[in-house]
Amino acid sequence: MDTNAALRALPQTDELLKRPDLTALADTLPRVVVTDAVRGAVESVRARVLAGKSVAFDDDSIAAEAIVIARERMRPSLRPVINATGIIVHTNLGRSRLSEDALRAVSAVANSYSTLEYDVATGERGSRHAHVERLICDITGAEAAMAVNNNAAAVLLAIAGLAARKEAIVSRGQQVEIGGSFRIPDVMRQSGAKMVEVGATNKTHLADYAGAITPRTGLLLKVHSSNFRVVGFTEEVALADLVVLGAEHGIPVYEDQGSGVLLDLAPYGLPDEPTVRSSIEAGVDLVSISGDKLLGGPQAGILAGKKSVIDRLKKHPLARALRLDKMTLAALEATLRLYLDPERALVEIPTLRMLTEPAESVALRAAAIAERVTVSCGGAFAVATEPDVSRAGGGALPLADIPTTVVTLSPSAVSVKKLEAALRLGEPTIVARIRDDRVVIDPRTLDERETALVLLRLAEIASGR
Repeated sequence: MDTNAALRALPQTDELLKRPDLTALADTLPRVVVTDAVRGAVESVRARVLAGKSVAFDDDSIAAEAIVIARERMRPSLRPVINATGIIVHTNLGRSRLSEDALRAVSAVANSYSTLEYDVATGERGSRHAHVERLICDITGAEAAMAVNNNAAAVLLAIAGLAARKEAIVSRGQQVEIGGSFRIPDVMRQSGAKMVEVGATNKTHLADYAGAITPRTGLLLKVHSSNFRVVGFTEEVALADLVVLGAEHGIPVYEDQGSGVLLDLAPYGLPDEPTVRSSIEAGVDLVSISGDKLLGGPQAGILAGKKSVIDRLKKHPLARALRLDKMTLAALEATLRLYLDPERALVEIPTLRMLTEPAESVALRAAAIAERVTVSCGGAFAVATEPDVSRAGGGALPLADIPTTVVTLSPSAVSVKKLEAALRLGEPTIVARIRDDRVVIDPRTLDERETALVLLRLAEIASGR
């Protein structure tokens, strides 16, 4: 068939839409989506014909392509995935998973009106800060607290509220860059404060801070290196010493901890990280943390500290722009309530559970997965288990090698890249790693339900589906 004949043979959109399969599809999907999909399928064939390509087509093949296009268009862009990478707080995959308590809380307030800014006791307007403030104070020992939409927002609000048009002193070695190329100096410029760097990259002394204090100094800032470490010939000023210096000059001291540690994780073999309570006990005026990193809750930034400081920040114009919505507040409140019982928190908050699961337990789960793959996949993969390390991820615990045991898969009929793609592009989406020409699955970031789905998908791939 020549080009002109092929173009004349292309079906009309209106005629295709009368087909029973497309009529049925339009009953379940928006008609405009189905119509656009049919037009797109026809135009795709037209473009190939005009490009001089040999194209075999008929109404059935074009309708089938339109159905695929329409269903893909209606597939959610933001959807669940299974994280088999062993990176616990995986930023690209949404960071921390929520607890069952948090999920129930979100569902409850999302499906109804709520007490977001309503005081039931008085029948008058309430404060959205009240839903988490008391909990944060009980857990950390702070006098007051508030929450905003992430920790970068918390840093912006803190510096803008305490040091706008003033100077904020920070160690040169604490010029942290967080995800997406956001840097502390950039945040400080947006806040209206002038950054004053002191010390050297590897060493900063108390005298460096003291020597930089002027009548324009509004803040002493300490940034915890939650996503990197400077090792070797290093020294930084202890928070307690900085607090004493600030008190001598009437200057507030603010620590950005970043990671969000509410429980001491050192007993579980993880690096010793400062908790919010330890900073509050050291006398800091303000501390900020992330809600969706090691804390294990939703995306949020938590500010805790002296009541006079928090009250000041609550009244700042930025506080409204950075405030949390009702669903995030519900998830954060439910997560914080679990911390009132630390033993329960370690079991029911997924991030804490994955961080602290004993290596021996993960090894047993890896062995069980390997055995089931070997049995169910009929030799499609060479399967093995081996020691490895999981990562905290999310810019937290950068030096933590968390012992784990992984399952490695070497496919016999396809390449490793094709196996990884089949997992990633299938339903559900399974994100794994490739290392040493093998697909690597880390059970540390899989629960029982997800493990079953991974096994099912591997069996489907082995059978050619």
